[in-house]
Amino acid sequence: MRSYPRNSPEAAARIVALVLISDGHVCRSEIETLHQLQIGSELGLAPGSFAQVMHTLCEDLLLGAYGNGGVMCSVPEATLASLMAEVDAPALQRTALRLAGAAAAADLHLAEAETLVMAAAHRHWRVGDALAGAQ
Repeated sequence: MRSYPRNSPEAAARIVALVLISDGHVCRSEIETLHQLQIGSELGLAPGSFAQVMHTLCEDLLLGAYGNGGVMCSVPEATLASLMAEVDAPALQRTALRLAGAAAAADLHLAEAETLVMAAAHRHWRVGDALAGAQ
Protein backbone atom coordinates (compact mmCIF):
# COMPACT_ATOMS: atom_id res chain seq x y z
CA MET A 1 0.00 0.00 0.00
CA ARG A 2 1.36 3.41 -0.95
CA SER A 3 1.77 5.98 1.74
CA TYR A 4 1.04 9.68 1.74
CA PRO A 5 2.63 12.40 3.84
CA ARG A 6 1.09 12.64 7.30
CA ASN A 7 -2.00 14.87 7.36
CA SER A 8 -1.87 15.45 3.62
CA PRO A 9 -5.08 16.08 1.70
CA GLU A 10 -4.49 12.77 -0.09
CA ALA A 11 -4.21 10.78 3.15
CA ALA A 12 -7.55 12.14 4.33
CA ALA A 13 -9.13 11.67 0.90
CA ARG A 14 -8.04 8.03 0.93
CA ILE A 15 -10.07 7.43 4.10
CA VAL A 16 -13.13 8.94 2.44
CA ALA A 17 -12.47 6.82 -0.66
CA LEU A 18 -12.12 3.69 1.47
CA VAL A 19 -15.56 4.29 2.95
CA LEU A 20 -17.00 4.73 -0.55
CA ILE A 21 -15.54 1.56 -2.03
CA SER A 22 -15.80 -0.60 1.09
CA ASP A 23 -19.15 -2.07 0.12
CA GLY A 24 -18.02 -2.76 -3.45
CA HIS A 25 -20.45 -0.26 -4.95
CA VAL A 26 -19.94 3.46 -5.43
CA CYS A 27 -23.26 5.16 -6.14
CA ARG A 28 -23.67 8.25 -8.24
CA SER A 29 -25.41 9.90 -5.27
CA GLU A 30 -22.29 9.38 -3.12
CA ILE A 31 -20.04 11.06 -5.69
CA GLU A 32 -22.56 13.88 -6.24
CA THR A 33 -22.72 14.47 -2.49
CA LEU A 34 -18.94 14.80 -2.27
CA HIS A 35 -18.99 17.15 -5.24
CA GLN A 36 -21.70 19.28 -3.58
CA LEU A 37 -19.71 19.34 -0.35
CA GLN A 38 -16.68 20.47 -2.37
CA ILE A 39 -14.41 17.68 -1.16
CA GLY A 40 -11.48 19.16 -3.04
CA SER A 41 -11.53 22.50 -1.31
CA GLU A 42 -12.57 20.97 2.03
CA LEU A 43 -9.47 18.77 2.08
CA GLY A 44 -7.16 21.06 0.10
CA LEU A 45 -6.95 18.75 -2.92
CA ALA A 46 -6.03 19.87 -6.39
CA PRO A 47 -8.92 19.70 -8.88
CA GLY A 48 -9.56 16.11 -9.95
CA SER A 49 -7.30 14.67 -7.26
CA PHE A 50 -10.01 12.81 -5.36
CA ALA A 51 -10.68 10.58 -8.36
CA GLN A 52 -6.95 9.86 -8.60
CA VAL A 53 -6.73 9.02 -4.89
CA MET A 54 -9.67 6.63 -5.26
CA HIS A 55 -8.13 5.03 -8.34
CA THR A 56 -4.79 4.58 -6.59
CA LEU A 57 -6.50 3.05 -3.55
CA CYS A 58 -8.30 0.55 -5.76
CA GLU A 59 -5.03 -0.37 -7.48
CA ASP A 60 -3.29 -0.83 -4.13
CA LEU A 61 -6.08 -3.02 -2.80
CA LEU A 62 -6.03 -5.18 -5.93
CA LEU A 63 -2.24 -5.44 -5.98
CA GLY A 64 -2.24 -6.35 -2.30
CA ALA A 65 -4.62 -9.22 -3.04
CA TYR A 66 -7.27 -7.64 -0.84
CA GLY A 67 -9.76 -8.07 -3.67
CA ASN A 68 -11.31 -11.36 -2.51
CA GLY A 69 -14.96 -10.57 -1.91
CA GLY A 70 -15.86 -7.45 0.02
CA VAL A 71 -13.09 -4.93 0.47
CA MET A 72 -13.36 -4.67 4.26
CA CYS A 73 -13.43 -8.41 4.77
CA SER A 74 -9.93 -8.64 3.40
CA VAL A 75 -8.05 -5.49 4.52
CA PRO A 76 -5.87 -6.51 7.44
CA GLU A 77 -6.26 -4.52 10.64
CA ALA A 78 -2.59 -3.50 10.45
CA THR A 79 -3.13 -1.98 7.01
CA LEU A 80 -6.24 -0.17 8.18
CA ALA A 81 -4.35 1.15 11.21
CA SER A 82 -1.53 2.34 8.96
CA LEU A 83 -3.95 4.24 6.74
CA MET A 84 -5.63 5.85 9.75
CA ALA A 85 -2.25 6.77 11.27
CA GLU A 86 -1.48 9.00 8.31
CA VAL A 87 -4.19 11.39 9.52
CA ASP A 88 -3.61 12.52 13.09
CA ALA A 89 -4.69 16.18 12.97
CA PRO A 90 -8.05 16.33 14.78
CA ALA A 91 -9.56 18.94 12.43
CA LEU A 92 -8.62 16.89 9.37
CA GLN A 93 -9.99 13.74 11.00
CA ARG A 94 -13.32 15.48 11.66
CA THR A 95 -13.48 16.77 8.10
CA ALA A 96 -12.74 13.33 6.64
CA LEU A 97 -15.38 11.71 8.87
CA ARG A 98 -17.97 14.35 8.00
CA LEU A 99 -17.38 13.93 4.26
CA ALA A 100 -17.28 10.13 4.44
CA GLY A 101 -20.41 9.98 6.57
CA ALA A 102 -22.34 12.28 4.23
CA ALA A 103 -21.27 10.31 1.18
CA ALA A 104 -22.07 6.95 2.78
CA ALA A 105 -25.55 8.16 3.74
CA ALA A 106 -26.25 9.71 0.32
CA ASP A 107 -27.71 6.52 -1.16
CA LEU A 108 -30.01 6.14 1.87
CA HIS A 109 -28.34 2.85 2.78
CA LEU A 110 -25.45 2.52 5.19
CA ALA A 111 -23.78 -0.75 4.27
CA GLU A 112 -22.08 -2.87 6.92
CA ALA A 113 -18.70 -2.37 5.27
CA GLU A 114 -19.14 1.42 5.33
CA THR A 115 -20.02 1.21 9.00
CA LEU A 116 -16.90 -0.88 9.65
CA VAL A 117 -14.60 1.73 8.08
CA MET A 118 -16.28 4.57 9.93
CA ALA A 119 -16.03 2.62 13.21
CA ALA A 120 -12.34 1.93 12.53
CA ALA A 121 -11.73 5.63 12.01
CA HIS A 122 -13.51 6.46 15.28
CA ARG A 123 -11.53 3.77 17.08
CA HIS A 124 -8.10 4.62 15.68
CA TRP A 125 -8.60 8.35 15.95
CA ARG A 126 -10.29 8.06 19.36
CA VAL A 127 -12.99 10.41 18.14
CA GLY A 128 -15.48 9.16 20.73
CA ASP A 129 -12.91 9.85 23.47
CA ALA A 130 -12.36 13.40 22.22
CA LEU A 131 -16.09 14.05 21.97
CA ALA A 132 -16.72 12.67 25.45
CA GLY A 133 -14.02 14.95 26.88
CA ALA A 134 -15.50 17.99 25.14
CA GLN A 135 -18.94 17.57 26.70
